[in-house]
Amino acid sequence: MGVCDAMASNAPVGKPTGMTSPHLPKHLAKVAGIDSTVPAPPHTKAPPAGVPAAAAPADAAPAPGALITDRLAGWVSDLTTLHEFTERLIRTATLDEALREVLGAGAALVGARRGMAVLEPADGLGPTATVGLGLAHADLGTIETVPRGATGYGRLLDGLPDPADPGASARVPDPIAIHDVRTEEGLDPRHREVAARLGYAASYALPLATEEAGRIGAGVWLYDEPAAPTDRQRHLIGLYGRFATEHLARLLQVERARVQVSTVAEELLPSRLPRVPGVRLAARHLTGPRGGGDWYDALPLPEGALGLSVGSVSGTGPSALAAMGRLRASLRAYAVMEGEDPVAVLSDLELLLRLTEPARSATALFAHAEPARRRIVLAGAGHAPPLLIGERRTEYVETSLSAPLGMLSCWEAPSVELETAPGETVLLYTDGLLRRTGDPIDRAFARLHAAAASAPRTDRDDPGAIADHVLRTLLPDGLDPALEGEDVVLLAARFD
Repeated sequence: MGVCDAMASNAPVGKPTGMTSPHLPKHLAKVAGIDSTVPAPPHTKAPPAGVPAAAAPADAAPAPGALITDRLAGWVSDLTTLHEFTERLIRTATLDEALREVLGAGAALVGARRGMAVLEPADGLGPTATVGLGLAHADLGTIETVPRGATGYGRLLDGLPDPADPGASARVPDPIAIHDVRTEEGLDPRHREVAARLGYAASYALPLATEEAGRIGAGVWLYDEPAAPTDRQRHLIGLYGRFATEHLARLLQVERARVQVSTVAEELLPSRLPRVPGVRLAARHLTGPRGGGDWYDALPLPEGALGLSVGSVSGTGPSALAAMGRLRASLRAYAVMEGEDPVAVLSDLELLLRLTEPARSATALFAHAEPARRRIVLAGAGHAPPLLIGERRTEYVETSLSAPLGMLSCWEAPSVELETAPGETVLLYTDGLLRRTGDPIDRAFARLHAAAASAPRTDRDDPGAIADHVLRTLLPDGLDPALEGEDVVLLAARFD
């Protein structure tokens, strides 16, 4: 909606009688909706020096120019307010943030103190959510005990027409205002009871729907006293609501795509970790908005051995996920055949990648563990070194430098052997954990070491607790959904 439309729609009904217009530029007169054919008021000379000016009558009408200035000032103020609220809204990157911003802006526009926003797409594909403003979680639950069809927001969500306008179901429904819960006719008794318990006396429900986006949800704002928005407030919240609906629809598409990518990624990874005597395992996998090619794996091998692997395929999106699935499956096959030699496993994987997907590269680390002896032999291809965490030491395993798979015509690197003490944990991870910190790589390594060393003693017996502690310390806010980036994978193995 353009500025001209907003000004015209927000103009007061009717035109003041006897109003004249000063000479305004043609483009300003057109924007303001002023009739430029009305003659301008006559100008008078200033009185001579020493002669007092005539006093204006007490009941004189305001100057015509002042009326126009007031109208223009009101329009500019409204447009400025809408601009500020929409600017804040478009900076939100998640559905939860957007819903809370809509609630706050809506409360300011309609003059309410509390409110509730419900996300419930009409197609039934989700996601759904309910957030409150000035309402505790228990208060939201109390409101939901009112029969859905008896509330304004419930009728909007269910697509039920307003009883006063049976034809409303054929279009985007109009907002529903309840001026006074105590005296409004036809309200459900439970509705009055809940309103009295929570201390609100009126409500204004707005559909979050447009003809293009369909129904996304609804918002309802609650007044402490009997009240209703003015025509100006209704107009402003209507404009804002249409913009908010389009923004929520875009975020809804992003969230659904993220969930689908995350689901595919999880299906390509182990559904559960194996149980091998002498070692306990835990894994954590966080997926970015588009999904990356990070993987982890743990598989039992002959003679009580265990194969551990982590890796990352270049790129993001569905193609990277597919490539990750192929590499992980191939690595499992090579590990079963020659897992006791990690260098041979990675060499075979590099040859497969170079022949079948020459445009891709990947980093990988494979470890052959013998839990009974607490012995590990590992090799890495361009991958970050594992971290050894114990009561008496927290240190990186010294691995040889090597290129990622697919970067050289012939990959080869020596393996590394180490022995763990009872109770020590080996933490394998992908470089997404380091890059997601936003720090230079050397500082990210230092922070990871400090996070592992600071794990509480009560958590050191549980590999899952160690992984969670590292994630909370390095990424306290989790993955920022607004930022494209790599996945994060951690695989922890605690040796008894």
